[in-house]
Amino acid sequence: MSTPPRDLDRGRGPEDTVPPLTRIIRDALDRLRAFDRLRVTTFDLDEYAYDGLRAGASGFLVKDALPEELLAGIRAVAAGDAVVAPTLTRRLLDAYVHHLPVVPGARTISDPRITALTEREREILTVIGQGWSNTEIAARLHLAESTVKTHVTRILAKTGARDRVQAVILAYDTRLVTPM
Repeated sequence: MSTPPRDLDRGRGPEDTVPPLTRIIRDALDRLRAFDRLRVTTFDLDEYAYDGLRAGASGFLVKDALPEELLAGIRAVAAGDAVVAPTLTRRLLDAYVHHLPVVPGARTISDPRITALTEREREILTVIGQGWSNTEIAARLHLAESTVKTHVTRILAKTGARDRVQAVILAYDTRLVTPM
């Protein structure tokens, strides 16, 4: 009976490669799950986006997006963030805000998630709710983009929002942002 070949350089046989292969396969599957949370479609139609978001997607992009935008969207969703095609963002927000109850004269709802934020964090959450990107926030508020990212991370942590989309919903729910 012959023994299995051994890798003489490493002193390992085929039985020793199973755990590393399992780990590689598991990591690959985890990365692929990000694609399940990102919808890419030919059509910039609201119902496709709504269906995808209702199904738990964290992102929605159209296929005519620039390659850099597609890659950035994939990376964002894989990192646990959310991304929505810019052409769709305003329509999604406009559709969503019509479902909010109107509270006459109320500026914000007293919500512990909002009161836990610093004034700067509330300011940044407000402009996130208005659809500003990190780059726009940095330029308009005269901050480094890394500082904006730190603020966004803290906002998500303090409010319990899973991603930027949930932060936008919170901004509307608490009336930090109101429909135009």
